Amino acid sequence: MIIGLTGSIGMGKSTVAAMFADEGVPVFDADATVHRLQGAGGRLVPAIEAAFPGTTVDGAVDRVKLGAAVFGNDAAIKRLEAIVHPAVGEERAAFLAEHAGKRVVFDVPLLFETGGDRNVDSIVVVSAAADVQRTRVLGRPGMTPEKFAAILARQTPDAEKRARAHHVIRTDASIDETRAQVRAVLASLEI
Repeated sequence: MIIGLTGSIGMGKSTVAAMFADEGVPVFDADATVHRLQGAGGRLVPAIEAAFPGTTVDGAVDRVKLGAAVFGNDAAIKRLEAIVHPAVGEERAAFLAEHAGKRVVFDVPLLFETGGDRNVDSIVVVSAAADVQRTRVLGRPGMTPEKFAAILARQTPDAEKRARAHHVIRTDASIDETRAQVRAVLASLEI
């Protein structure tokens, strides 16, 4: 069984993913995979440098420079996605092969936006009140209201994600309450 875990920026998805892992469920973290593929010696570094000259430093993608090169430019974002998405797909396939026959979580921020929802058995959306989300996101280093608005504009709205979910985990609750929700989801998905 493949559980698709998603949620908009600042909703607490990483915390919930860690809770699934704590419960013994293998988690494929798409963001962490991208960071590894773009990190020092990562296999995507040469292709990204070729497509976006000057965005790598010391054999790794400089995420600030890359962000500046693609931010607000749909064509550049599509060019970057054409490099990144196939490589992440290969990594995901290897993860599935390694955990064949097990219940796993795909932690994918853009699950709906990339059509990944068609490749999972159950969708779990992590959500919180809009004011909680905004406070979390604007508390991040380098985040501005403009960047936050641009990110939200590229993401499926939270209300739509919740409507399309099989399960919703609220993170504007205590950690213990959130963990209880994770356990309840797992109990309902026993195979």
